[in-house]
Amino acid sequence: ADVGATEMQVAARLHERAEKINDVSALPYRAVATALEIIPRTLVQNCGAQPIKLLTALRAKHTDPANKNWGIDGEKGVLVDMAEHNAWDTFAVKTQTIKTAIESATLLLRIDDVVSGLRNKDD
Repeated sequence: ADVGATEMQVAARLHERAEKINDVSALPYRAVATALEIIPRTLVQNCGAQPIKLLTALRAKHTDPANKNWGIDGEKGVLVDMAEHNAWDTFAVKTQTIKTAIESATLLLRIDDVVSGLRNKDD
């Protein structure tokens, strides 16, 4: 499904996974989930709807995995079952986009570690 449904579903599952982890290992799950929620938030803002109200309702829908297709109607600014609207994401594109984003973030963190290490070495 399109229009934020995929991102919210993945974010909801990542938040669930993070709740089952009791140490610092949960932080990456939460960070990626929060980052994914930016996409539906941007869609809500672009269609002129109330972001807090609509995102809260969408997040609540996605607590149940059966509601995986619920997203945002960008024209009306309301929640809809995207399967009923016949709006679908291309799985390969969505998967590659998420992988690339995570790999890019990881690379930036590695570069930061190297730069930080060099600064500490000079001290």
